[in-house]
Amino acid sequence: MGVFNKTAAVAQDDLEKLVSDLRGLISSRDLDDLPQIRQLREKLDDGLHSARQAAVRAAQDAAARAKDGAHAANRYAHDEPWQIAGAAIALGALVGYLVARR
Repeated sequence: MGVFNKTAAVAQDDLEKLVSDLRGLISSRDLDDLPQIRQLREKLDDGLHSARQAAVRAAQDAAARAKDGAHAANRYAHDEPWQIAGAAIALGALVGYLVARR
């Protein structure tokens, strides 16, 4: 699970807890006869449903972008293998130089 997915899951859990707390506040049987309370409950449920859908869409979009980036990197590595090899050698030489200096 990526950092974004963990953050989205925590945000969703927090939102669900908030909605649960609000529903608990307005769930008093004494308030059942008030149409405004019923409307508020429906709005809370609709808002939670919308937030869940938005979180799922955001996670799917992030996953698709990461997958596209990985495919682009893979295509580049296959199209330009000598540039990748040269960059790897240069990076290895730099790391070797830095390690040898210590």
